[in-house]
Amino acid sequence: MDAVNRSGCPINLTLEMLGDKWSLIVIRDIMFGNRRHFRELLSRSEEGIASNILADRLKRLVASGLLTKRDDPSHRQKAIYSLAEPAVRLVPLLVQMGAWGRVHTPASEEMSIRAQLLEEGGPAMWQDFMDELRALHMAGPAPGGSVLARLQSAYEEVVARNGHARAAESGQGRGPDTPAGLRERQRRAGVEKASTPE
Repeated sequence: MDAVNRSGCPINLTLEMLGDKWSLIVIRDIMFGNRRHFRELLSRSEEGIASNILADRLKRLVASGLLTKRDDPSHRQKAIYSLAEPAVRLVPLLVQMGAWGRVHTPASEEMSIRAQLLEEGGPAMWQDFMDELRALHMAGPAPGGSVLARLQSAYEEVVARNGHARAAESGQGRGPDTPAGLRERQRRAGVEKASTPE
């Protein structure tokens, strides 16, 4: 964030920190995908973030106090990125953005299910999720249940159901328009898909 802000308006200041194309996507992937290493964030990005953009956003998010970075004890050349408290407090904002996007954009069912569950769960679920994130990222007290596991399970269920539906529509599990068919074509072409859904 620049030292000189356009104004002292809290909406403006938030947009100056988070309003670029990638910052909230990086936070989303750390928050909902528990992607903590550079390589995970790069290779598993649904939107296909470039490595130089990812490196820049991580640096900016650490500098602004939204993320922390520490050395990975299991690998000298890796770093672990964690959410800081200001990023954890973005959960209600991300829930509202997801709710708005589900209504006003052509969002996919797979990518909407977590937003739907959080919206339906309301503030109590958001608080539980924030407590879980604090435990995961800041060594806070462990919560009783895992909201993250519930969100991931719902996502995987929708992906599996829709994958089976697409396979049935094409008449076979490896039809050209199914995920398996796409992977088969890529394998034959010697191309490895860079980003796969969780």
